[in-house]
Amino acid sequence: MQTKTTCPYCGVGCGVIVEQDAAGAFKVRPDKEHPANLGRLCSKGTALAETLDHPQRLLYPEIDGQRVSWDVATSTIASRFQQIIEEHGADAVAFYVSGQLLTEDYYVANKLMKGYLGSANIDTNSRLCMSSAVAAHKRAFGEDLVSCSYEDLEQAELIVLVGSNTAWCHPVLYQRMVKAKKLNPALQVVTIDPRRTQTADLADLHLGLAPGTDAILFNGLLAWLAENGHTDAAFVGESTHGMEQAVELAKTTASSVQAVAAQCNLTVEAVEQFFKLFAATQRVVTVFSQGINQSSSGVDKGNALINCHLLTGRIGKVGMGAFSFTGQPNAMGGREVGGLANQLAAHLDIDNPQHRDLVQRFWQSPRIAPQAGLKAVDLFQAMEAGKVKAVWIMGTNPAVSLPDSAQVRRALLACELVVVSDCVRNTDTVDLAHIRLPALTWGERDGTVTNSDRTISRQPPFLPAPGEAKQDWQILAEVAQAMGFGAAFQYQSAHEVFREHAALSAFENHGARCFNLGAWQTLTAADYDQLPPTQWPLDAAGQGTTRLFADGKFFTPSGKAQFIAVQPRLPQSQRTPEFPFVLNTGRVRDHWHTLTRTGISPRLSAHVAEPYVEMHPCDARDQGLQEGAIARIHNGTQHILAKVKTSRDQQRGSLFVPMHWSGQFSGAAGVGALIPANVDPISGQPESKHAVVAIEAYTAAWQGFLISRRKIPLAALEGGRMQYAPTNIHGRGVLHTPSYTYWTAIKVPNAWRYELAGQQPAADWATFARDLLCQHADDVNWTEYLDVARQTYRAARFTGGQLESCLFISASAERLPPREWLVSLFAQETLSPTDRVSLLAGKPAVAGEDKGRTVCACFNVGEKTIRKAIAEQGLSSVEAIGRCLNAGTNCGSCLPELHALLE
Repeated sequence: MQTKTTCPYCGVGCGVIVEQDAAGAFKVRPDKEHPANLGRLCSKGTALAETLDHPQRLLYPEIDGQRVSWDVATSTIASRFQQIIEEHGADAVAFYVSGQLLTEDYYVANKLMKGYLGSANIDTNSRLCMSSAVAAHKRAFGEDLVSCSYEDLEQAELIVLVGSNTAWCHPVLYQRMVKAKKLNPALQVVTIDPRRTQTADLADLHLGLAPGTDAILFNGLLAWLAENGHTDAAFVGESTHGMEQAVELAKTTASSVQAVAAQCNLTVEAVEQFFKLFAATQRVVTVFSQGINQSSSGVDKGNALINCHLLTGRIGKVGMGAFSFTGQPNAMGGREVGGLANQLAAHLDIDNPQHRDLVQRFWQSPRIAPQAGLKAVDLFQAMEAGKVKAVWIMGTNPAVSLPDSAQVRRALLACELVVVSDCVRNTDTVDLAHIRLPALTWGERDGTVTNSDRTISRQPPFLPAPGEAKQDWQILAEVAQAMGFGAAFQYQSAHEVFREHAALSAFENHGARCFNLGAWQTLTAADYDQLPPTQWPLDAAGQGTTRLFADGKFFTPSGKAQFIAVQPRLPQSQRTPEFPFVLNTGRVRDHWHTLTRTGISPRLSAHVAEPYVEMHPCDARDQGLQEGAIARIHNGTQHILAKVKTSRDQQRGSLFVPMHWSGQFSGAAGVGALIPANVDPISGQPESKHAVVAIEAYTAAWQGFLISRRKIPLAALEGGRMQYAPTNIHGRGVLHTPSYTYWTAIKVPNAWRYELAGQQPAADWATFARDLLCQHADDVNWTEYLDVARQTYRAARFTGGQLESCLFISASAERLPPREWLVSLFAQETLSPTDRVSLLAGKPAVAGEDKGRTVCACFNVGEKTIRKAIAEQGLSSVEAIGRCLNAGTNCGSCLPELHALLE
C-alpha cells in the first residue's frame, strides 16, 4: 500500500510517498512528481517513518488528569465556555492554534470563534514567524500575497537570501538553488545575515551586517538605485504609488554607500558590490525569512526590501520577486482562513464592516467579531491579568515557544480553564491543562495544507486513529454542537469543510480578492481525494497560477502597488555593560520546534544532541569559557544552561542558541525564557532574534551521563537528589524555577541518554543512583563501583541478563567513558560476562571505531569517519566524500558541513 501526502515539517511542503510492506512496516520516500521538491527530501522528512509510533500518545480525553468520555469532555468545555461568556463577555475566551493544523481544522476554529462565539481572540503560533511578512504584503500589495513560485529560484540570475539559513531551515529549497548554480554558473548568490550560516557555503558574497540593521541596508539600496538611474519608470508610473516619499526618506536615513556601511558595520566595498550586483542583474529573487520577520520592526524591513523590487519592476516576472519562505507546513493555509486575530477568512479584513457583513451572511452566523482580537503576546498577558479566563490551545507548545516563557506559564496557571488538544500527553503546555483532548496527527488526519509558494496539497490518512483521538475540526464541531450551534457545524468529513472554505473564497468576490478557490466549491469527495498540488488563485477551470502581478495589477483600492516609506528602527533591547551580548535564536538542521516529533528519533538526535550556545572563540576566551563546557546565559531574571560551541562564523558580541529544547528534553535550556516580549507594533510578531544577555562559566562539581531503556521524567536535580516532575491534585504541572543543574535527554537506539552535571555533589552517590534508576524498586539486579579518591562512581541495573540502565559520574568530564559503545550494549538481549566486566570499567574489551558526531543523518556517517577518510584517502571534494562514504548523496543537508571539514 502506498499513499501520496506531504511532509509535516517546514513550509516547503515537500511531497512524500508512504509505503507499507506486508509486515506492516512503513517507509517514506520523496515524491518525484510533487512540484515543491521534485524527488528531494531533507533528513527530517527522510526519517518520518521513525516517528510514527510516539511512545507518549495522548489517547483519551482527560479532565484534571482523569480519563473521561468524549461526551463529558465536550459538554464540560461547552458549558464552561458558555458560563464564562455569559458572565464576562465573548472576549474572556480565546483560541491559540497552530501552523501544524490542516486548513480544514483552522477553518472550523476560526468560524466557531469569530462567527459564533463572537470574539476575534483566535491567534496562532504563525504570529511568531510569519505575521510581519503578512503585514508587509498587505501594505505593499493590498493582500497577503507571495508573488513567486519555487521555479523562480531556478530561473533567477541573482538570489539574495536575507535572514534565512535556508540550508538548515528549508533544505530542499537550498538544494534546488545548489543544483541551479551548478547548471548555471552565472547565477550569483548573496547571503545577508549577522551569522555566517551554513547557507553562506553557497554564497558569492556574504554581508555579515550588524544585528537589526536590515532596513538601513535596503533603504540604502533603494536610494542608490534611484540616484543611479535604475528605476523602471514605466512600471513605477503605471503600477505603483508612493515612490517619491519612500526614496526621499531612504535618502535621509541611508544617504550614501559610506553611511550604509558605517551603520551596518560592513565594508564600503562589500556594500557597493551588493548594490551594483543587484542593479546589474535583471532576474533577482530576494528571499526573506525569520531574520527579517522576527523583529520589532519586521514589517518595515519586509517593505524596505519589497520597495527595491517595485522600483526596478522586478516582480511578477520569471525569476523575479520578493519571496517569503514560510516557517511551518500550513502557516499560509491558516492565513487563508483567517487564523490570525486581525484577519477574517478568505483574505477579508476584520476592520472592514463590509467584509464582516459578507462573512456573517455567508456563515449565517448569529454574530461576527466586531474588531480584531488579541495577538499572541497580548493574549497571554491578558490571561495573566485575568481578562481572558478560558483558552483552548491546539497543536502547539506556547509554554516553550513564546517569548518570556515564564510569563506564559504564569498565565496558564492563572487561567480558570485551559484546554489543550494535542497528540502527545506530556508537553510543557499540556502539563498545565485542565482538560486534555487527544488529537490526530500526521498520517492519521485528512485535509489540505498550503506551502510557501501558494501550492495547496492533500494530506490523506494512511494510519488508523489511535485510541479515541479525533481530528481537530471534528472536536471543534462537537463542542460547537454542544453549545447549540449544531446546524452550522454538521460536517461529516474534511471534504465538506474544504468545499465551504472554497465557496467562501469566491463569495461576492468578483475579482476584488486574489485568493479564490471558487472552482473547487463543488468538488466531489473522489475529486478531493485526488486533488493535485495546485497554486492558488484558481481560474474558472480550476487551473492554478504560477506567479502573481504579471499584469501589473495589485489588490489595493487603486489597483497599484504601494511603496512604504521606511524609517529604520533599531531593536528595542540594546547592549549594556551588564548585558553585553546579543542573543539570536533559530533552528538546527535535524530538529523541529520543541522536539515533540524529532526528539524521539535517534537518527535526528545524533546530529545536534544537546542545547548549545555558539559564540566567537575570542568572546569565549574573554569570558573564560572552553569549547564543550557548560555556560550559563542570563538576562538578570531568567537563565538557561547550554554547552559552548565556538565558531569564527559568529560575530563578536553575538550568541546563537537553538530554539528547540523544552522542559521535556532539558533541565534549563528553553531559550524563550531569555527573550523579552518586545513585538512589532504593526504585526505583533515578537523580536526573537535580538535579546541582550550575559554569559558566564557554569562551574560543575560533577558531570556524568545516564543511559536508560525508560525515559525518566526528570524535573530537576538539586543537591544530588532527584525530583520527579511535580503535579498538584488536579494533575497540572507546578511552576518551578529553572534548575542550576544541567540535564539533557537524547534519544539513542533502544534507549535514552541523559547528559548530567551539577554544582552540588550528592552526599551518597549510591542512594542518588537508586533513586534515579530504580525508583525504589526492590527486585533489582544491581552492580556499582565507587572510587572516592578519583571521585568516580559507576552503576548499572539489569533485568534478567539485559542491561536496563547505567550511570557514570565523575568530578571531571575527561574521565567519563565514550558513550557510543555503551549505547550499543542496549541492543543486546543478554550481556556476556566480558561485557559486564567492561561495562563498569567504561571501555570495551575490544576497541571499536568511534565514528564521532553524526554529520550525515541519512547514512549515519560521523565526523571522525569523514576526517579519517579525507586524511587517508586524500579526498578533496564533497563528491569524493559521497563516493567513498555516501555522505551528502541523499538529501544534501550536510553538504555545508562536508565543505567545512574539507577546508
